[in-house]
Parts: sequence; C-alpha cells; structure tokens
Amino acid sequence: MAPMPENTVDDRLRDVIQNLFEIQSAVHGYLGPDTQQQLVRKIHQLTTSLSTLSTSSSSLPIGLPPEIIDYIDQGRNPDIYTRELVEAVQRSNQYLKGKSEAFAGFRDMLAEEIVKGIPECKEDVQRILEGNKAVVGEVTRQNGDV
Repeated sequence: MAPMPENTVDDRLRDVIQNLFEIQSAVHGYLGPDTQQQLVRKIHQLTTSLSTLSTSSSSLPIGLPPEIIDYIDQGRNPDIYTRELVEAVQRSNQYLKGKSEAFAGFRDMLAEEIVKGIPECKEDVQRILEGNKAVVGEVTRQNGDV
C-alpha cells in the first residue's frame, strides 16, 4: 500500500479533534436518555476516526526519540532538549578534533624522527605520509594546516 500524504493525516487529525469537540458539546448539553444515542454515535465516530488516523499515520517516516517524549511528559520544552543535544555534540566534536590533531602531530614528529634515525626508510615514510596527506619536513595536514 502506498504511503498516504501528510495532508491526509492532517485531515484525519482534524476529524479526531472535531469529534472530541462534538463529544464535549454533547456531554455539556446532556439531557438524559434523549441525548444518549447521540453521544454513543459520536463516541463511535471518534473510535472510527482514531482508527483511521492510526492507520494513515503509521506509514509516515516520523520517529521521535523517547527522550523528547519524556521531556514533554515532564512539562519541559523539547527545544531545550535539542539545544542540549547540539551542545553535547559540539563538545564531543571538539574533543575528537583535539585528539585527531594530537595524533596527526605525533605522526609527523614520529615520521621526522624515523627519517633522522633510519635515513634509508625515508621513501617508505614519505609514501605513508603522502597517503595521509602529510609531508616530512614541511608538514601539511589533511585540514590544510601547515
């Protein structure tokens, strides 16, 4: 079965909201047995609308992390979760960038010391560094730093 467009899901959601509003109105104006059948009919319409909404929305590729749902359940703003997540990712990226730069520096120093200590390995070291976009003597790193 082909996925339903988002507009169809929006329409089903509006139907559910409309049914809830009609049930609220029917309960507010409840006059006893005379309006009981009307209320029962509206509740059946609501269950049908909810079933249709569930069927049509299951084909949408939308997934929410459980953490966001927990935030909302706790009465917190999901934008705060997003901001905190972005900040955590930035911190992690900065940490990993620092490690990467430290290893690149170590690689370059090690290559220079190997060439000084074992000059006959210079071509092998040069070939390895070129594969990593670094050159002995004038160190050029992958990110363009010298």
